[in-house]
Parts: sequence; C-alpha cells; structure tokens
Amino acid sequence: MNSSIALKAENVNKIYLQGNKQIQALKDISLEVKTGEIFGLLGPNGAGKSTFINILAGTVNKTAGTLNVWGFDLDKNPRQVRASLGIVPQEINVDPFFSPRKLLEIQAGLYGVREKDRITDEILKITNLADKANAYTRSLSGGMKRRLLVAKAMVHQPPILILDEPTAGVDVDLRRKLLDSVKELNKQGVTIIYTTHYLKEASDICDRIAIINKGKLVALNYTKELLKNNSDLEEVFIGLTNKDNE
Repeated sequence: MNSSIALKAENVNKIYLQGNKQIQALKDISLEVKTGEIFGLLGPNGAGKSTFINILAGTVNKTAGTLNVWGFDLDKNPRQVRASLGIVPQEINVDPFFSPRKLLEIQAGLYGVREKDRITDEILKITNLADKANAYTRSLSGGMKRRLLVAKAMVHQPPILILDEPTAGVDVDLRRKLLDSVKELNKQGVTIIYTTHYLKEASDICDRIAIINKGKLVALNYTKELLKNNSDLEEVFIGLTNKDNE
C-alpha cells in the first residue's frame, strides 16, 4: 500500500442476522485515509460508524471486503493492524482508584511495551495531564477523564488514533478543549480518524469528511468542497438537529 495512505477500505460489508432476517450494517464501504490528516467519519447515530470501527478493532468480523491499515491486511495481519491503531471509545471507563500514571503503565504492560520503551511522562504532557499524574482518577473532571482515554490509546505509540464521538454529551467549553487537543495530537504527526454526528464539529477540524448513512457511503470530499454543497447534505442530517441541541 502507498505509504501516503494510512488506511484503505475496499467494498467492506457487514451483515447481521436477526432470526431469519438480514440486517446490512455496512454496504460496499470504500475509502482511503491519508497519512497525517484528520479524517472525519460523519453520520447520524446508527449509520454504521461504530460498526466500521469495531471491525478495525477486531470486535466485529466483516462479512466481505478488504481493510488495509498502515500497510497491513486485516485478514492476514490482524495483530499488526491492532498495534497500528489507538482507539478511544465513547464511554468513560477507567478505574477510579488508580492514578493516570499507574493506568498508563498498566496499559503499556498489556500491550507488551517494555519499561525502558514507555513514554508515560511524554503522553501525560501531550494530553495536559502531567499535573494530575499521581492523583486519583476519581478526582479528575470529565474533560480530564476523556483526555485520559486518549492517553491510554497512545501508550503503544500507534500511528493512527480513532476517536469515536469523543464530545458526545459534553458542554461547549469542554468540546472546544477536546478539539484543541485533537489538533495538537495531529500536529505531533498522528493520523486521526474522528467520528461524530455533528457537522459543525467535523467542519472545524477535519481535512476531509466521509459521510455514512444507513450503512452506505453517501459523500466523501475535502471539507471545504463538501460544505460548498451543504444543501445536498440535508437529507443525511434529518433528525440530527435535536441531537445537536441536547
């Protein structure tokens, strides 16, 4: 795979069986994520974004198609694919009685990172958690806990970070801070795949945007070009207005 392409999906399909009924969660998804960009994966809840990410994470098996991540084929080299990815989930799930430093050390151990190769202090600094490194995680604010999730995803120094709706349910100020953190990580050379159902949010930080609706890729372009034809996106975002105002 071309080194300028961090991730390539070709005709990825996922079909779930519910009794005798087939539910197609993804239909012929084909896209490329360029190395060093912030790539937005946009669409309403239930569009298929999480299914796509779960396939990459190895928690869901695709029905058909190919996925190549950082030069590794998902079917042939699943471990190398997962090692190339850091996935930041939507849910905040961290042990409240460990410190951020301890949690990062544990996570690094789970990835098999030797002590001499760990960059715990650097990660704490990048995610603005250095001054809380030894505090109980339960004492952290919601925004700090979300940054801690990002920090945990970085312990094995993956070239690609996937952030799955990281600002869902947060206030405007925290959302801005999180977006600033994403931009800073990208400046450090990390390729970012950013899923959201907020069009405004994606347009603020993403170099290019892919829009998925009902399991299908309905648009893919540079952000500025996509927004020139904003009226064409209206159907995709029916029902999102209420979400944006929650």
